[in-house]
Amino acid sequence: MATVAVGLGANLGDRRSTLGRAAVSLGRLGEPLAVSPLYETAPVGGPPQPDYLNAVVVLETPLGPRAVLDGLLGMEREAGRIRRRRWGPRSLDLDLLLYGDCEVDEPGLRIPHPRMAERRFVLEPLLAAWPEARLPDGTAVASLLGPVSGQQVRRVAGPEWAGEA
Repeated sequence: MATVAVGLGANLGDRRSTLGRAAVSLGRLGEPLAVSPLYETAPVGGPPQPDYLNAVVVLETPLGPRAVLDGLLGMEREAGRIRRRRWGPRSLDLDLLLYGDCEVDEPGLRIPHPRMAERRFVLEPLLAAWPEARLPDGTAVASLLGPVSGQQVRRVAGPEWAGEA
């Protein structure tokens, strides 16, 4: 069993309901341990687009990293995600942020998530759900927050949002 952190994001349609359904669906991959509050953030990179809602779910899974990623991609498709443009708007974005203490670098799968340390909208909910999270090299994820503290995120709901789906 591995402890896994999954980042959730959406900026199209009923964002909150979409993320709530995704949080519930993550139970198909393992046992949910924690859900972060819900945050609203401006998009980073890409074309002009609406603001995102972001969260993190931490779960324990018997699945390997590739199987978890495949499950996440399937959930995105079920939610109607069509990959048209890199960093473009999306109905649902599920990112495998951490997988236990594993480091993976293979085609289509990098763990830890390669841009996680650059994005407060990932770090803030991750730390809310898993305060003791560490990178595979032992670095405390909390130590990464300082350099991105100027990025704006706004908490819009506590962890109970996930039960509203």
